[in-house]
Amino acid sequence: MIPNYKNIHNRFKINGVHLDKEALFQLAYIFIKEGEVYEKELGEFLLDWLDDKETIQLTTSGTTGAPKIITINKEAMVNSAIATGNFFDLHPKDKALLCLSARYIAGKMMIVRAMLLGLELDIMAPSSHLDDLLVDKCYDFVAIVPFQAENSIEKLNQIKKIIIGGAKVSDELALKLKDVKSEIYETYGMTETITHIAAKKIGEEYFNVLEHVSIATDDRNCLVIDAPSITNEKIVTNDIVEIHSEKQFEWLGRYDNVINSGGVKLFPEQIEAKLATQIANRFFITGLPDVILGTKVVLVIEGKMEKLDTSIFNALEKFEKPKDIVFVTEFVETETKKINRTETLKNIKT
Repeated sequence: MIPNYKNIHNRFKINGVHLDKEALFQLAYIFIKEGEVYEKELGEFLLDWLDDKETIQLTTSGTTGAPKIITINKEAMVNSAIATGNFFDLHPKDKALLCLSARYIAGKMMIVRAMLLGLELDIMAPSSHLDDLLVDKCYDFVAIVPFQAENSIEKLNQIKKIIIGGAKVSDELALKLKDVKSEIYETYGMTETITHIAAKKIGEEYFNVLEHVSIATDDRNCLVIDAPSITNEKIVTNDIVEIHSEKQFEWLGRYDNVINSGGVKLFPEQIEAKLATQIANRFFITGLPDVILGTKVVLVIEGKMEKLDTSIFNALEKFEKPKDIVFVTEFVETETKKINRTETLKNIKT
């Protein structure tokens, strides 16, 4: 069978039940009419996928700006699903778990992969803790976000292969995941690339790109993605990377987050990684205006003001050490629960 968005694999199941196209229509209507919120979202996506249109509209997460609607070819999503199946060696009848919202691309693509690759997909209400979902079941393949991994370390051994996306895996979390026997990968991607275009095993430094992807950098050293099976246009990102081969790159940080302090370029993400085990609360590093340095390094912490032991900065280089520490009662978040740095900074008085 030639892969096509109109085809449903004959091994595909949802919650243990084989469903052809007509049965999927019926399930979608039931979910929309009678289901919980996560089921309604799934039903709406299924109806969009099963209609006669060759394209589908997706909402970006809003991590680096206001969420926006983009139009994607369904066949491009098919190509992405096949590339994922090849990269992670997925096979018909493999058991997969959907524990992400079908409102966003990560959840949608788990469904598309299942339909195209013939996976047996269990649908569960999204939760920050997977304990209730993995009471007595094991799975071959699951996609989760970092906070789900953080809250479910003891249960992850019940999953053979795990991909973690949506936000960077912190050094602290990566250290915990090394003790898990599962194959665990951090992925790199965005809505515009139809989820991940690269992945790396936890503990490795470099991302390996999928089969349909070529990479380069622009004059800012930001990643440029060429994925003709997904989009006709090259995708220019704001992610500063170092390319180590035609199929491998190292992520360094966001161009729009770079701090130029006294002529020294600093990557907040690298400073945050060094502080990850030192600060219990959520935090981030940013740059704020300074008369002498132009921009000064500032540590922003979520929670009530408290005195910090300056020894937590011992691992930092001279120019990396924060010149100020600011406490914010509550961080502003995007709809996908990532920290919205821009909006949070608007609440800071300088």
